[in-house]
This record gives sequence, C-alpha cells and structure tokens, in this order.
Amino acid sequence: MQLYSYFRSSAAYRVRIALNLKGLSYETVPVHLLKEGGQQLQAGYTALNPNALVPTLMDGGLVLHQSLAIIEYLEELHPEPALLPPDPASRARVRALAQTIACDIHPLNNLRVLKYLKRGMGLGEEAKNEWYRHWIEVGMTALEAMLAQSPGTGRYCHGDAPGLADICLVPQVANARRFDCSLAQMPTIVRIDAACRELPAFQEAAPERQPDAE
Repeated sequence: MQLYSYFRSSAAYRVRIALNLKGLSYETVPVHLLKEGGQQLQAGYTALNPNALVPTLMDGGLVLHQSLAIIEYLEELHPEPALLPPDPASRARVRALAQTIACDIHPLNNLRVLKYLKRGMGLGEEAKNEWYRHWIEVGMTALEAMLAQSPGTGRYCHGDAPGLADICLVPQVANARRFDCSLAQMPTIVRIDAACRELPAFQEAAPERQPDAE
C-alpha cells in the first residue's frame, strides 16, 4: 500500500494511526501542501485525487480518498483489532464522535480555508488565528461534553481500547496545541489524548516522526 500524505495533515495523520493499529505496512509518498504552490494541486496528483487533498491510499490498483472512508475500508478488510465496537448503538456513538471532529471541527480550519481567509478575504494573521481558535473552542467544547457525560467513555473515547474516535481525536488535539488553543476546560479530551499517545501506533504516526517532517 502507498499512502500519499503530508506530515502535518490531520486527515493523513488519522490514516497513519489506523494503519499502525492494524499492523499494516505501507509506503509514504509525501505531498507537500505548501511547496511549489502546493504539490496537491499539480496535475499528476489531481489525476489520482480530483479533490486535491490528502490523504490518498493506493492498495494495488484501488485508489481511495477521504480519511474516514479509507479507515472504514481498512476496518472491513482487516477487522482485527477492531476500530468500531460490535453493537449498533455503540458504533453509532463512535461514528458521531469521529464525525464531530472530521466533519464539523476540522473542515472549518483546513489549510485551504485558512489560505482563503488570508489571500481571498484579506484577513491578517491574527484574525485568521482567531477564526481558528474560535471554531476549535466551539467544536471541542461540544466534544468534551459528549465524552464527559457518557458512560460509554472509558480510558479511550469508547471503552478501554482505542478506536475510530481516538484516531480522529489525537490529530485534532495536536492541531489545537499547534495554534495555542486552550484545552484547560477539556480534561476528558486531554486525558484520552495522553492515553493514546502512550501507544506505539499513535507515536509512530505523529507528524514529527514522518519522513517529510520539517
């Protein structure tokens, strides 16, 4: 398998964690989102992924896009260790946690949105960062409540084994810290993030451990 990835991309980070948890070997193909005007915009890459986003996973002749779709593909193809719980209600809860991050929080602060705020709308650096911190606070405050108020939360987002929600959580916390977002009011998130970071699968997927890290 080949994973087209950028070391700071939280979506690619998710897939790296999933591959590691599954014990699957893969080759990283770096796609730098800033160099050369953004390598994801070059014709060779957009032929693989018309969205001009990372990650892209190639498994033989199969080309897959979108981190959550890729992770669920890996889950169906390699069901152990499971990233989703066995019962429908618990699976729905885990997907809701994951999608709160991947569909509600992350898209508002994705690189192409931040670039448009500056270049397309003329916002300064501090205004852009304020946008980022605002939506992190809104989204992660809701996520903290979802985790803290549920009996389904254990050592990890759901129970005592890492899964899909944790795979989404850790990269989002890394982004929040990179932009100096306060997590003081989010003790459950901080605790789960710390538990995940003790695991080799999460450690090896970290941005600073990637071959294209700067």
